[in-house]
Amino acid sequence: MKIDEAYLLAQLKALLAIDSPTGYTDQVVHYCSAELERLGLTPELTRRGAIRAVRQGSRRKGARAIVAHLDTLGAQVKLVKENGRLELVPIGHWSARFAEGGRVTLYSEIGSFRGTVLPLKASGHTFNDEVDTLPVGWPHVELRIDAITQSKAETRALGIDVGDFVAFDPNPEFLDNGFINSRHLDDKAGVAIALAAIEALEREGVKMPVDVHFLFTIAEEVGVGAAAIVTPEIASMVTIDNGSTAPGQNSAEFGVTIAMADQAGPFDYHLTKKLVDLCREEEIPFQKDVFRYYRSDSASAIEAGHDVRTALIAFGIDASHGYERIHAHALTSVATLAASYAASPLEIARDVKEVSGPEGFPHQPTEEADQPEFDPDKIAGVE
Repeated sequence: MKIDEAYLLAQLKALLAIDSPTGYTDQVVHYCSAELERLGLTPELTRRGAIRAVRQGSRRKGARAIVAHLDTLGAQVKLVKENGRLELVPIGHWSARFAEGGRVTLYSEIGSFRGTVLPLKASGHTFNDEVDTLPVGWPHVELRIDAITQSKAETRALGIDVGDFVAFDPNPEFLDNGFINSRHLDDKAGVAIALAAIEALEREGVKMPVDVHFLFTIAEEVGVGAAAIVTPEIASMVTIDNGSTAPGQNSAEFGVTIAMADQAGPFDYHLTKKLVDLCREEEIPFQKDVFRYYRSDSASAIEAGHDVRTALIAFGIDASHGYERIHAHALTSVATLAASYAASPLEIARDVKEVSGPEGFPHQPTEEADQPEFDPDKIAGVE
């Protein structure tokens, strides 16, 4: 299947333009629901706004799920300070180092305000070297609102209060060489990938062996993720999210990164192997990685008690949860794999049942691997 890269990138641009810190996701839910309807699917929303859109296959049970999350990092007002500025706490796990200097929109009960997040000592003309020695952390930054206020009372009179949401401008830049720089590529890029996979399946009229549930969650950044949206007929779930390309990792900004494990433990052996085999069959460039300080929608589903096979396919991202960078090659690669997975044959037939006997239960290889015949003359140091 050919992924429409122009469509994928257009969706990413549209999604990045919509603020959606965890807890303030209604607008992006409406947008995504409308796009799913335009593609021909019927979205169903949970009470809080997580989305399920089922593309029907030949059978209902043993269904597959492909999941991405709509929510992003952000902040909330912790305290209205005596000087009229605002102390913040983060939404999700990210460093205040990447919040400093950020332009933001604050959403209050009566309307939105613009502002800037600054270190407590922001003026070099006033604090000199103290600007550089100020510690990094959320207690050491504050939000300066672009409104006339110099006191707590004046800020409160504007309608601003504790708990108001703060969304950071993504500042996206799409370069001609395929690189994309922006905040919130985690996981707006994953959502765009899922939509592009749906578009390809619909455009090609692909028939699938089982139903595929496309899931869009709204609280992954705070650990809730897919905990409450997985239905009993789902047997396997593939998460689309970012893979860190930092030193010590095997992820890349090109091709697909297939995660073998994260901090919640190994992903399902058979589902992961299926994705690797699909990459080889479809000639999709890929690499494997293990993440030590990372969890995804898959982890939240397992921890919630859902007995589903889980896997994670990732687009390599540099500076995750900071000023992020990805490449279009990874986005189209992951979308190709997601669409190929949705259309691929069902290998483990017994997975259509939640519980059954041992017949048909798969095996993991245990045989000794073939090795070259031992030749002592080839050992280093032997003449």
